[in-house]
Amino acid sequence: MKKLYVLILSLTITTLSFGQEIMLNGNFESWDNATTPTSYSKAESTEQEITEVHGGANSAKHTGGTKDIAQTITGIIPGSSYTISLWYKVASGDDTSARIWSYWQASGSNITDNANELRGPNNAYLSNNGGAWTQYTTTITAPATADGFYFEVRTYSGAVIYWDDFSVFKESVANPALSIISPGSGDNVAGPNVDVTLSIQNFNVANGTGDGHINYSVDGGTSISKYDTDPISLTGLSYGSHTVTVDLVDNSNAPLSTPLTATSTFTTYQIQTLPTTESFTYTAAENLGDQGAWTNYFTGDEILIESGNLSYSGLAGTGNSISFDGGGKDPVLNFTPTSSGTLYASFMLKVSALNASAVNGYFGVLRNNNGDYISRLWISPTSATSYRIGISSGGTLTQIHAPTTDYALNETIFVVFNYDLDNNSVSAWINKGNTTAPTADITEASTFTSNTLNQFLIRQDSATETPSIVMDELRIGATWTDVVPSSLSATSKDLSSFNLYPNPSNGGFVNIISNKTGAIKAQVFDVLGKPVLNEFVMNRRLNVSSLNTGIYIIKLKQGTTTTTKKLIVQ
Repeated sequence: MKKLYVLILSLTITTLSFGQEIMLNGNFESWDNATTPTSYSKAESTEQEITEVHGGANSAKHTGGTKDIAQTITGIIPGSSYTISLWYKVASGDDTSARIWSYWQASGSNITDNANELRGPNNAYLSNNGGAWTQYTTTITAPATADGFYFEVRTYSGAVIYWDDFSVFKESVANPALSIISPGSGDNVAGPNVDVTLSIQNFNVANGTGDGHINYSVDGGTSISKYDTDPISLTGLSYGSHTVTVDLVDNSNAPLSTPLTATSTFTTYQIQTLPTTESFTYTAAENLGDQGAWTNYFTGDEILIESGNLSYSGLAGTGNSISFDGGGKDPVLNFTPTSSGTLYASFMLKVSALNASAVNGYFGVLRNNNGDYISRLWISPTSATSYRIGISSGGTLTQIHAPTTDYALNETIFVVFNYDLDNNSVSAWINKGNTTAPTADITEASTFTSNTLNQFLIRQDSATETPSIVMDELRIGATWTDVVPSSLSATSKDLSSFNLYPNPSNGGFVNIISNKTGAIKAQVFDVLGKPVLNEFVMNRRLNVSSLNTGIYIIKLKQGTTTTTKKLIVQ
């Protein structure tokens, strides 16, 4: 009997010491069928793999296009430590092909704590690492309100990733532990007042009657003692980066025998009240993400403040403008959360250069409070010198403006796009200065529902997807008139002062002169209405040497205005 007691005691100690695996089928050894691993709530574009494995007999082959493999884990204990681990191999793709995209949850809703560790790593992508099996692991503390964990990995852009040996392991807690739950390092939070939430285990915080107390400081300032575990309330912080440092000390205010310190560096931003106008009134050559109203996401090149302004008929920019191209940081403007009605955004836009291998890329986004890209505005190149505007509610371009709406490099256009929160749709208008909202040029139904929009994001995706762009006079509001200045309604709709000469043309060209500024697009049709020429006018001269002798109709478009004239070629 004595030996039995010893055995039971040993088993109990072992169970308490070594924690618990709480993820089901993390090694992919069990499959419902060839495309569905057992116990996973989502497995998009997934196949059972028996050759390329990290451990055991199976792995998951995952083909990208923003595809997910996910599992929801319940029974999370707030304040407990969990080690998240996964193995991956990039079979085809690059350093932007895969990432973990997970969340703590409270009653089924996502919690933003540990964003750097759980959506990244470091809110970025998993390294390609030469196509070798690679482990990503992090140990983090469950937030005070957490009761679940949503584990997800993503594969992008046609890449092929092998996943294996997922693990969510609850660590045993024996010694005192300290962590900052929120804001986490790298988080962007609304200022100027911020609550710092702590997780403390196996340590009784009190004023002389417990194990000790808390000391904290902000930005290396004076140390402040705290005798409870309530959130630390920081008030009146300036907008920008701040570092809070927290220590556990004994009752004599001395560090513990094994010092415990937690640090979090976060950025505070200013929430803009709607309607709001951003004229980029900052110092030229500074970074947009460093301004108080803006915060950066991801890494890479900065969006820069550009000296000077764009102008559009009836609208002139003030302050400065911004310029960006290629891949880099994505600045976000936070505004009053809006959950009903319609949210509009407008700005002047000039594309100054297109990559020779350019493909469709979205550059303007309305985001919800979960960080989802709800309404996306796209640039779709049609040549090395022209493009069209498109929209979508997801990660693939779905609606594009009609073929008559090609825009030229260095042409300034006026763009309005929105998200209808009541009817779940995204729409866009190009070069519309109407006093009330006209019929949208393009509209797309959305599968997103129950949204609360609170962010405008400028996207720098990649060198082949994001052209060289200048943006000016960003407006965000709940109505059309919030974002479309009344001065635009007076914009002329007819180029009656257009001068076309020589006409008849017998020298292989025709000069086209306008009393307005901006690129001119010329479309020439024969007498049967068949298009025979479609060009942007360069240096006020249109080459018509390819046309046979005869009578034609020429349609001219400049900015928001259009006209048609008869053209005779001799």
